[in-house]
Amino acid sequence: MPRFEPFPALRYAPGHDLDEVLAPPYDVLSEADVEAYAARSEHNIVHVDVPRGGEDRYERAGALLRQWVAEGVLVRDERPTLTLYRTRFTDETGAARDLVGVLGALEVVDEGAGGVLPHERTTPKASTDRFDLTVATRANLSPVWGLSLATGLTALLQEPGEPLGEVTVDGVTHVVERLAEPHRVAAVAAYVSAADVLIADGHHRYGVARRYRDVIRDGTGSRSTAAELTLALVGELVAEQVSIAAIHRLYRRIPYAALRAALADRFDLEPAPELEPGILRRMDELGRLVLVGPDGTGEWLVPKPGAFSGVRALDGSWLEAALVGTEAEVDYQHGVSEVVEAVTGGRAEAAVLIRPTSIAEIGRTAREGLLMPPKSTFFTPKIRTGVVIRDLATP
Repeated sequence: MPRFEPFPALRYAPGHDLDEVLAPPYDVLSEADVEAYAARSEHNIVHVDVPRGGEDRYERAGALLRQWVAEGVLVRDERPTLTLYRTRFTDETGAARDLVGVLGALEVVDEGAGGVLPHERTTPKASTDRFDLTVATRANLSPVWGLSLATGLTALLQEPGEPLGEVTVDGVTHVVERLAEPHRVAAVAAYVSAADVLIADGHHRYGVARRYRDVIRDGTGSRSTAAELTLALVGELVAEQVSIAAIHRLYRRIPYAALRAALADRFDLEPAPELEPGILRRMDELGRLVLVGPDGTGEWLVPKPGAFSGVRALDGSWLEAALVGTEAEVDYQHGVSEVVEAVTGGRAEAAVLIRPTSIAEIGRTAREGLLMPPKSTFFTPKIRTGVVIRDLATP
C-alpha cells in the first residue's frame, strides 16, 4: 500500500484573496487564460506554475517562488499538516454535490509496483516542461488527483478542519481547511495508506514525479528525501464523491464518408435530435453514442447485437474496435457545444459524442489492473492550483 503523509505546507499568507492568487491546473489553461490570471495579481500562482519567456523561464520561476517565501507572500505551516479540499456545486442533472478529498504527500512508486494505479493509457505528451519546472522550483505545485479504495474515507473527512478560505468559480465553491491536530492527521494518513490509490487525473504529473525521484536518488544515493513522495489530493472512489464528464472524440485525416462507413459496420445509424447539453442524458438512457457530421447535426450510433462481443463495455473501446485499420486520427474535446464548433469550424472531419465512464467500470479497472483507452474520463471540478505547495528542498 502507498505511504500518505502530512508535510509542512507552503500556503498564501492570510489576507490574500484566493480568487486573485489561485488558478486552474496548467494543462487546462490557454495563453489567454494565463494572461488573464497573471493580470489578477503579481502573486497569482501562474507566474510560477506557467512561466513564460526565454530559456531561463524555469530558473526565474524558481527564484520568484523563493522570493515569495522570503517576503512572506507564502508562509510555511509550523508542523506537518494535511489539507481538506471541498467542492460544492450542482451537476448537469441538477443534483447538489458536496465532494471532499485530502491533500497530502503520496508515495511515488515504480511503474507496475502496485499501490498507486493508473486507470487509463496515456497519450504521448512532452513532460520536459513539468520536469524542468520541478527541478528549478524544487516544489510540487499542482497535485495529482487520486481515488482511494479505502471504504469510509469520506466519513473520516466530514468533520471540518481549520477554515483557510473559499472561492466560487463558475458555480463551484472551493473550500480549503487545514488539519493540524496530530491525532486526526495520523488517523487520516493511516487510513489513506491502508488501500490502493487509483490516479484519476495527473498521470503525467505522477510520471514526472517518478523521473524526478530517480534523479534525486542518483544524485544523493538516498531513498529518504522529499522526492520519494509527491503532492496529491485523495478522495474516496464512491459514486457520491466522484463527478465524471465525458471527453468526446474528434476525428481527422479520414473523409467523413469513410468514417461513417466504418462505424456503420458495427452501429446502426438513426437520426438524432438537436445537439444540446440534454443529449448526454438521452445517450445514457438509451445506451447510444452520437456521430456529429460536418454540418453539426447528429446521428445516433446504436450498437448492433453482438457487434462488440469480447470488447470491454466502454464507449472509447467500442470506437477503437470499430475504427481499427482506418486512417482516422483522434483528438479529444469535452462539452457538446465545443465539439459541434470544432467540427463545423473545420478542426475535425467529424466527431463522436460518448458517455461518461461509470463508477462500476472505474472500480473494475482498479480491482483487475486494467487500463482504459486514453481520455476515458474527465473528472470535475478541477482542483485549483496554489492552495498548497509542497517544498521538495526539505525532508
